[in-house]
Amino acid sequence: MSLSTYGQEMLALMQASQIGQQLIDFVKTNAAWAPLIVFLFSFAESLAVIGIFVPATVVLVAVAALIGASDIEFWPIWAGTAAGALAGDLLSYWIGITFKDKAPKVWPLSRYPDMYKRGERFFRKWGVWGLFIGRFLGPVRGMVPLVAGVFEMRFPLFFVANIASAMVWAFVLLAPGFAALNALQ
Repeated sequence: MSLSTYGQEMLALMQASQIGQQLIDFVKTNAAWAPLIVFLFSFAESLAVIGIFVPATVVLVAVAALIGASDIEFWPIWAGTAAGALAGDLLSYWIGITFKDKAPKVWPLSRYPDMYKRGERFFRKWGVWGLFIGRFLGPVRGMVPLVAGVFEMRFPLFFVANIASAMVWAFVLLAPGFAALNALQ
């Protein structure tokens, strides 16, 4: 699949829903709000459990496709996306470090015990690399930072892995949509 086809398909997916279309229209007419919007979506997507119910990837790729078609700059969108992912992971880590072994028993985690177990297995297998790799895997994206907190991973190590993964993830997620629309012009 070419980049232009990818960008067009993601934009079409986003436009398919009424809410998605309203969001696209809002971002088109209010470009100054775009960094905050992508921050909020990537923040929500990076939270343990909650992130699975937020269609952030589609929203973020659609906003990236709008970059080339409007006055929206790439780097503020990238920074908002990376910062939101960083903040979401920090909150998940904080929940883990605060609640420790009780975290999986607290709502909403208590309603999804398999999700926690999957994140725990992933973290045990990959350790600090799991934080980086997990950023790119939707089902464990928000759970791995929480597990890192439960296992009391040293904060400086967590923070470095979190910053690096958020920056790379934001670029990898946004660049294809941006490049696809630029290729069409």
